[in-house]
Amino acid sequence: MTVPLSILDLAQIAEGATAAESFASSVTLAQRAEEWGYTRIWYAEHHNMGSIASSATSVLVGHIAASTKTIRLGSGGVMLPNHSPLTIAEQFGTLETLHPGRIDLGLGRAPGSDQNTMRALRRDPSAADTFPQDVLELQGYLSGQTRVPGVQATPGAGTNVPLYILGSSLFGARLAAALGLPFAFASHFAPQALLDAVSIYRREFQPSEQLERPHVIAGVNVIAADSTADAQREFHEAKRRRVSLLLGRGQQFTTDESEAILNSPASQQIGQMARYSAVGTAREVSDYLDWFTGHAGADELIVATQAGSTDAWLRSFELVAGTVQPVAA
Repeated sequence: MTVPLSILDLAQIAEGATAAESFASSVTLAQRAEEWGYTRIWYAEHHNMGSIASSATSVLVGHIAASTKTIRLGSGGVMLPNHSPLTIAEQFGTLETLHPGRIDLGLGRAPGSDQNTMRALRRDPSAADTFPQDVLELQGYLSGQTRVPGVQATPGAGTNVPLYILGSSLFGARLAAALGLPFAFASHFAPQALLDAVSIYRREFQPSEQLERPHVIAGVNVIAADSTADAQREFHEAKRRRVSLLLGRGQQFTTDESEAILNSPASQQIGQMARYSAVGTAREVSDYLDWFTGHAGADELIVATQAGSTDAWLRSFELVAGTVQPVAA
């Protein structure tokens, strides 16, 4: 495999566990991922989700950075319409000042929440409409070439924190191409537009100060285990947990209820989300990732695993690293 391999850490709170335990697991993963040769780890902004602890994304990035030495860390992503560009420039400018050369800033325009949570965030539903302009404003603060007269990001100005556009549609592909930024496609949960989005991004890409040529990061689900049977069992349990997350609206289904839903037409969305999933032994996962890299036209893969226990989660990333042997970005 000839592309860099990175990690999306969903900062999951396991059933019966706490957010503090989730953060401790994320630190352990980052420290080991450094040793295993992964390129970067990203954390995603989610709100009002009892099983995900990465809502204060920049704070979590800072905590992990203080416990590691070399691995790149960042957001995958910050949902920019939830924030002012100046605030994000100051947060990530601070992170880059404290941990120079290690910070990424991935940006998305989705709310990362439901309608009630959007209101609790004081977010205007139309905020996503100005996402392109907000990205440019943020870029201006970080480059020291502000687009708002008399307003500078301190810290932030001149740090040139690299920006990445995250997306699951053609909109993000076109924006990333127009701005000359790397494009990360969320094919690990929204695979439908992957091929069209990558094609458009590469065709329309305009070189920029940050990036001379297109750079595609594609998301893929991974569950690696010491046996195929163990990996398939973890994968099935992950789908059952996703049933509760997506269809339960806060309600925890019993095992029988989850199985009934998975065997009904209502599970079609779950199956679609998991279309790109590498499941099996290290060799089986490696073969799948080789195929997926070519299929997606990816320059880098970012892998997410939803293994149920911390041990299985860490083992999955370790097995992938040991076989794929990621290369430097």
